[in-house]
Amino acid sequence: MATGPRYNVAFRRRREGRTNYYARRKLLTGGKLRVVVRRSSRNVNIQFEEFKMEGDRAIVAATSKELIKYGWNQSRSNIPAAYLTGYLAGKKALKAGINLAILDIGMQNPKYGGVLFATVAGMCDAGLEIPHGDNVLPEKSRLNGAHINENIAAAVTETIRRVEAE
Repeated sequence: MATGPRYNVAFRRRREGRTNYYARRKLLTGGKLRVVVRRSSRNVNIQFEEFKMEGDRAIVAATSKELIKYGWNQSRSNIPAAYLTGYLAGKKALKAGINLAILDIGMQNPKYGGVLFATVAGMCDAGLEIPHGDNVLPEKSRLNGAHINENIAAAVTETIRRVEAE
C-alpha cells in the first residue's frame, strides 16, 4: 500500500464499498427530503431523512417488523411485504406532513420489478409523490402475492385495511 505525504487514503465507507459519495452529493444538493430504502435478507427498512451537517435526521421510519402488529404472518422480505411496508411508511409520512421525497437506494443493485421498487409502489399508492419511471414498478399481481400463493392476496388486502383503519 502506498504511503507518504502525497498519498490520500479514501474514506473508510468508500473503501468498504458502502457509500458512493458522488451519488450522495447529488442527492443532498437537491435539497429535497430523501426516502432511504434498505433491504436485508429478513426485513425491509424505510426512513424519511433530511440532511443536517451534524448528520442525517430521520423524520419517519417504518420496518417490515411492524407488519406483525397488523396481522401479517408471512415472510417480511418478499415483494408483498415490501409493498405493505412502503404503504405503511407512506401513511406515516402523510401524517407527518411529508408529500414529496426522492428515492435513495444507496449501493443496492436495483432490479426492475423487485423488492426495492415494490416499496415505491406502496408509498405511491398511499398518496406520496416519489419521482420514478412507470416501467420499474412490479405488476399488480406480484404486489398482491399471486405469484407466491393465493392466500397471500387476501392477507395483503386485510393488512391494507388494518393500516387504513389506524
